[in-house]
Amino acid sequence: MNLGTTVVEAARRFGDAPALRRADGTEVSYAELDRASDGVAAGLAHRGTAEGDRVALVLPSGVDYVVVYAALAKLGAVAAGVNPRLTPPERAALVRLVKPHRLVTTADLTDPTVDVPTDAIASWIDLADDASTPPTVTPDPSRLAALVFTSGTTGQGRAAMFTEAQLEAITASDVGDRWGGGGPMLASTAFAHVGFMTKLPWYLRLGGTLCLLDGWRADDVLATIAANRIASLGGVAPQLALLLACPTFDDHDLTCVTTIVMGGAASPPALVEAATERLGASYSIRYSSTESGGVGTATAFEELDLESVGQPRQGVEVRIVEGEVCLRSACMATGYWGDPEATATTWRDGWLHTGDLGSLTDDGRLVLVGRANEMYIRGGYNVYPQEVEAVLASHPKVDAVVIVPVPDDLVGEVGEAVVVAQDPPTLDDLRSFAADRLAAWKLPERIRVVPELPLTPMQKVDRRRLTSDSAAQLRQ
Repeated sequence: MNLGTTVVEAARRFGDAPALRRADGTEVSYAELDRASDGVAAGLAHRGTAEGDRVALVLPSGVDYVVVYAALAKLGAVAAGVNPRLTPPERAALVRLVKPHRLVTTADLTDPTVDVPTDAIASWIDLADDASTPPTVTPDPSRLAALVFTSGTTGQGRAAMFTEAQLEAITASDVGDRWGGGGPMLASTAFAHVGFMTKLPWYLRLGGTLCLLDGWRADDVLATIAANRIASLGGVAPQLALLLACPTFDDHDLTCVTTIVMGGAASPPALVEAATERLGASYSIRYSSTESGGVGTATAFEELDLESVGQPRQGVEVRIVEGEVCLRSACMATGYWGDPEATATTWRDGWLHTGDLGSLTDDGRLVLVGRANEMYIRGGYNVYPQEVEAVLASHPKVDAVVIVPVPDDLVGEVGEAVVVAQDPPTLDDLRSFAADRLAAWKLPERIRVVPELPLTPMQKVDRRRLTSDSAAQLRQ
């Protein structure tokens, strides 16, 4: 069963029950979601969108995104979600990468430099053709259904490819063949993120209500949790840290929260202990990646584990190859769109090579020890130093620059710009210079000026030494 048929069956089973609840309290029922996505599917078909076509979604994380994504699934088209929080050049690069047949966006996010047919919408009504019936498309497990971009790029983005079969496997890993039993859930990540793109079918299978946000702000999130009596709090660890640090935390009745599920970034032991104590809830740490379909390992709710990222989830195999964590499951993507070389490097002999370094305990728990590449994770978003360096290196005061990660209690890691300069710029100078070309989470948050960059015997920049020096200075 693909996303399109899931929407139809969910409407039959749950009818007028609310599927989506906006921040203002207005709702969209399962039946309305089915009808609206039918109308948009008919409207897109009338405009020429057909089975197998790629359609880029540059939309805020709201009702329109869900309706259009469901409509594309009903057409057998391929949805490629682009995070609107990226800067215009970053969004344009991802759109160009997948060469979509159509771009669905809003008027304020439309980029005239992207040469594809564009539908700018204010709501799904602008795309809908309620007088027509969308074409019937038979589900095909091998058909490409979604392109999910990794959350940071090295200048050339990568889009993980997921078929209908893989989305079904991801659903089965969470709910099996069960329907119903769900309650209110918080939409805590951007809809272009793997956590939504691959898991929307199982949200719908549960028959619960997905509570939407007008942007992520700690106080609003706390109010939404309390008002909707949300039992399971999901997201990334830095979001949880912001919630705990919010001045109004104790003003909200959060006794409804019984479980906490955090992935996307490391959960520091101090954060886990603080969250479980203040919320009185059980905590599960999740480890996965975009390429794995958001399915990997998990710690058990029953036992607080502060040393590992848990054991493989159902249907997932984990092994360590020369220190690198490798995963295998029916949930993982088939490769990167338009990038056979990177695909061949990352997927080998049926195993996904994650680039993370780790080990397995005697009882099969995965312990992470670092990353094989220089990428770091700030608040759940991947940051690739080379992309940031390429922008900052053109600053008129910078002779050379390297970005290294340093630990941060709130967001896990932040970038430090190690700069060689005769007349050094300030941190504000660097951030202002790059702000229109890099998303906010990629901008450096510390600066260190050095007379020269250390080199390895192979005459390459010694990033390990720079990282070690930064960490040592931070401890002083």
